[in-house]
Amino acid sequence: MPNPPTTESSAPRSLATAGLPRRVRRVLEQALALVSEDLDGNLGLMLSEFEQELFRLADQARNPGTESGYMQTLRTFRLNRSDLVPHFMLELEASVAGIRSAPASAMPVANEPGTGAAPAPGFGKLSLVDEAVMDEGTVLREIASRQEGRANLPLHLLGQRFGVLAATPAFDAERIPLGPQSLCRAMRAASQALRIEHDSRLLLYRIFDRQVMATYSRILERLDELLDREGILPGLTYVPMRTRAKPVEADDEQEEGASEDADGAQRPRRGSRPAPGASGGAGHPGRAEEGGQVHAGARDRGPGGGRGTWAPGQRPHTAWMGEPPEPLAEDENAAIDKLLQLLSGRREVLGKLRPGKAVAPQDQMSTSEIFHALGHLQSQPLATPGAPQTLADVRQTLLAQARQRKGTGADLSPQDSDTFELLDMLYTHLEEEIRVDAPAAALVRRLQVPLLRVALQDRAFFVRNHHPARQLLNTVAESAARWLDDNDFDPHFLAPLQKAVTDVVEKYDGDTEVFASSNEQLQTHLQAQVRKAEMLERRHTEAARGKEKLEVAKLRAAEMMNAAIGEQRLPKFTRALLNQAWADVLTLTLLRQGEDSDAWRKQLDVTRQIVETCTRDEAANDPALTAHVESSLAQVGYHAEEAAVIAQRLTSSAPENEDDPASRTELAMKLKARTRLGEDAKAKKPKLSPRTPEEQARYEQLRVLPFGTWIEFITNQQGDVVRRRLSWFSPITDNALFVNQRGQRVGEHSLDAVARMLANGQARIVTADRARLVDRAWQAAVSALRSFAGVGDAGGEPAGAKP
Repeated sequence: MPNPPTTESSAPRSLATAGLPRRVRRVLEQALALVSEDLDGNLGLMLSEFEQELFRLADQARNPGTESGYMQTLRTFRLNRSDLVPHFMLELEASVAGIRSAPASAMPVANEPGTGAAPAPGFGKLSLVDEAVMDEGTVLREIASRQEGRANLPLHLLGQRFGVLAATPAFDAERIPLGPQSLCRAMRAASQALRIEHDSRLLLYRIFDRQVMATYSRILERLDELLDREGILPGLTYVPMRTRAKPVEADDEQEEGASEDADGAQRPRRGSRPAPGASGGAGHPGRAEEGGQVHAGARDRGPGGGRGTWAPGQRPHTAWMGEPPEPLAEDENAAIDKLLQLLSGRREVLGKLRPGKAVAPQDQMSTSEIFHALGHLQSQPLATPGAPQTLADVRQTLLAQARQRKGTGADLSPQDSDTFELLDMLYTHLEEEIRVDAPAAALVRRLQVPLLRVALQDRAFFVRNHHPARQLLNTVAESAARWLDDNDFDPHFLAPLQKAVTDVVEKYDGDTEVFASSNEQLQTHLQAQVRKAEMLERRHTEAARGKEKLEVAKLRAAEMMNAAIGEQRLPKFTRALLNQAWADVLTLTLLRQGEDSDAWRKQLDVTRQIVETCTRDEAANDPALTAHVESSLAQVGYHAEEAAVIAQRLTSSAPENEDDPASRTELAMKLKARTRLGEDAKAKKPKLSPRTPEEQARYEQLRVLPFGTWIEFITNQQGDVVRRRLSWFSPITDNALFVNQRGQRVGEHSLDAVARMLANGQARIVTADRARLVDRAWQAAVSALRSFAGVGDAGGEPAGAKP
């Protein structure tokens, strides 16, 4: 049996005193050593940069008082500098050693600085905190949340694996030992050893973000690989559903069973059929040495049957709009060769379909000649009368101008003609993905001539997903995407977009650095937007978590109420008062004071007294009990008269048939019309039919999706879609929170409802290979090329063109 969780006050501070099983301790020691070795050098760089920054600030100070303050901080820092890294490592070890302790709240603000202790579990008292403390917590939460967004998938897998080591359900990102939240908590506690002021600590946190956390996502991937090698859910991966799933037969799973490895851990046998889309036991007990079981989700079989062969593009998309993609490690030359083969096949098919008489040979324009001719068209506004609007118009204009200069007909070389065709096909499919009336739609068309010049010089534009020109096109196009609702686009972002496009149109003449520079400036605005969106999203998530705490408290209060009543027979009206009015009192007490408080124990004693009083045969009345119940009811919003009537009824053993029926009916109607604590005033949702096997498979898939996954919902019969971000969901209430591209809350759905929409084709999960608008358009263009060339789906495909 797994060790019972320890209380926070007795949480171990080292692995040596944690009392963990031998294998668990060995794995955790290796994990801690890996992270410590990788962080040690970066922490040294952080301290050196912090010292230099303090000296620079002192040197640039405009008055002696400020300079003196910085110099004093610098002296204090130099005295205590050597203490930070050891304290930081001790805090990290404490977070790992307490893996089987009761969970602590993230970013504690009420602790004594430097203790590293977290508040006791449960619902703590609400109180005002110092503004400086809140400021530090906000800065560190932002740092951690950015890292969670960058390493969403590794954190999701690590949560499953650490859950196994802890013999508990899977950890969320907030509780993962050695995760970003854990590192930020360790830095906050360790920074107290420097004995510097609040403002200087904030400066230290910013340098910590830049020097230590910037590359931490790669460390998390290495940590996940280490746990995989050590046999902690070996081969675990996320597998999104790409096709309609077949229902899993229960008998098959029972037949397959599970085999036991050398250390006693239960593992699914090879050939067992997992639930589609699952990647581990989210919400299920973790597998451990002591016999805990794991919900075995998707196995490590990729499309080719090997381990870990799932392409990165098939992962769920969690990035915000306009964020740069991860470069694809593919052979660009081979991809271009495949692309040329497809174009050649297309020309052959068109030649057979449209046979005609031979055309007299014409002079071919050189690529440099075309490039310079396009330069004159580049600066010409689209609104100019007679200006070419499409790439076909551009081509005809170039040929007409060449004919006027030379006096004879001119044509393009096959290679340059292919470039025109490819970009034209890309733009054709791109315009199907954008809204014509969007403010940024005109900017997409303004870019077509500069992009044509780029493609003529560098065909890697078509196959390199991180090409600066392609990145800029994607950012501008996504600002006009069809999946954006009216409120999803920030109008303040239009001015930077216009400036970026104008700079390219005015300055580009063969140097792609112009695109890179425009991208860099645009990314500055985008990152500011992303930070605002993440901050707003986090507020909505915290509010949703608060609702979940309320639901947990209501369930616990109902459980204790049922335990107090037991098998005793209570009058029907009295039972209704207990289950509604007094249950709200218990819920509020649990939320405010926590389950370990004297107030909660007092209310439980009162509950038992109420039940005992109401079940007596002889008449009884306890004025003190009545007064306590009345004051408690007033705290949950009951008026004085109602509270007095209910308290009298709950603390009196008078038979129910002696009550005035009219007054009892009036009170019952008031209670029925009253909105209970935390209850939505809207009508209750209708009870739905049981889920089909496919809907159940989709439901299980949703439960293991990482937070931040984007889902597209179809809004009408015309197939218009809107993209929403799954920010958070509760395995207890089944509620899922969705926000838009700006982090604004756009509603809540139940996971059950979303699963049914996914199964019915009314929604789809956005995967990385279909996330960026330019990639989607390019895939559509390549699919059209393959059909023209007669290759079909079995043929080769260029980079970035996954069907």
